[in-house]
Amino acid sequence: MKNNYEINSETIAIIPVAQNVSKVIELHQSLIVNKSTTEIIDESCKFFGSSYLGRHEGTKNLIGINYKSPIIVEESLELIFFPTASPRIQECMWISLNHIEDYYKKDLVTYINFKNGEELELEISYGSLENQILRATRLESILRKRKLA
Repeated sequence: MKNNYEINSETIAIIPVAQNVSKVIELHQSLIVNKSTTEIIDESCKFFGSSYLGRHEGTKNLIGINYKSPIIVEESLELIFFPTASPRIQECMWISLNHIEDYYKKDLVTYINFKNGEELELEISYGSLENQILRATRLESILRKRKLA
């Protein structure tokens, strides 16, 4: 079990397992971290020179989203994560946009397939997941356009 974790280009998802304990799924391993999902997001943003609130404000300015906002954890690596619920609640997972291969609904359950073959079952509707992915993709598109300008 780790006490600290910085999001990096191999981070796929951050999943709550208990109060202030998260499972971090990376491309080649999974880790248990003694922090909430939002604490990991905030500390990673700070590691890269901002904070969760700063990144949240940035998203609000870029795409006008204020609730369940995707955030840019780090610009140059295009580390963009989105929450599956309000970050204020313990059940909130954070998903990396870059690692999603596909997503689908089977019966009443929504799944994400990642590029490394991992599959994650979500307790949110397909429409809600699709909306979060579209918001994160919009944020990514604006980030890329600004890099080219």
